[in-house]
Amino acid sequence: MPEHEKALRPEDITRLFVERSNAGDAAGVAALYEEDAVMAYPPGELTVGREAIRALWEKVLANRPRFEPEQPLPTLISGDIALTATPPKDGAGARAQVVRRQPDGSWLRLLDQPEFVSPTR
Repeated sequence: MPEHEKALRPEDITRLFVERSNAGDAAGVAALYEEDAVMAYPPGELTVGREAIRALWEKVLANRPRFEPEQPLPTLISGDIALTATPPKDGAGARAQVVRRQPDGSWLRLLDQPEFVSPTR
């Protein structure tokens, strides 16, 4: 796997996600996640593990979507765990991720909730 820029701050992951997605780099997107990360996507489903996340993004990025940078909300940090969030431009309600500091000081996503939508009744 090629060497990718590491997230040196939790907020860097959002920027790196947009850059790699817009470049069609599914492996680069997956590299932003811990090996056993859990992503709540597609809606109503869970994608578990870096390899499954890479496979999912290969499918998503095959359609060449264009992602716009979203201004991060203030990050909450407690030791080696942080909560990051952005108010989405696409009306998905909110985005939130739990990230963890790695032994080398970089950060990776552990839990990813890319959209919050009201449950249907």
